[in-house]
Amino acid sequence: MKKSVLFGLLSVLLVFASCKSKESAYKQAYEKAKAQESSQVQVNAPMQVTPVATTPVASDNLDQTPVRQEQVSAVSVSGALKPFCVVCGSFSLQANAQGLKDFLVGEGYAAGIVKNVEKNMFRVIIGSYDTKAEAARAREDFKVKYPSRTDFQGSWILLNK
Repeated sequence: MKKSVLFGLLSVLLVFASCKSKESAYKQAYEKAKAQESSQVQVNAPMQVTPVATTPVASDNLDQTPVRQEQVSAVSVSGALKPFCVVCGSFSLQANAQGLKDFLVGEGYAAGIVKNVEKNMFRVIIGSYDTKAEAARAREDFKVKYPSRTDFQGSWILLNK
């Protein structure tokens, strides 16, 4: 009986010993991966930067700029409200409009807030102008200054009724 127990213990010990992974196999795989990593040389070629050239917008395009007519009243505008305004944001909450206005004032714009009472919307304007051509030029310059701001790319011209 002692022989059979001893034989059983020996076979269990042999099974556990054979299941143990060899550390050297892991080490060999690690060394191989490390060698491949070091053999891949990364070359950082100098990046060629092309200057951005701004092209003036033809006056023909400015004449075709669409205009939206709305009855608005000044909420927070520096100076008198002229007939044409460039709108870069519309909000239902005045606090949100004020946040955008503050940003634009910090950027150097004579920004203001006008309200469309009929639609209960606060419009953030970058300025007001006497003519459509002036407003269209200001809108195009504004869009060029902020090419990555998709919200500013949707700016539009408002004609105060």
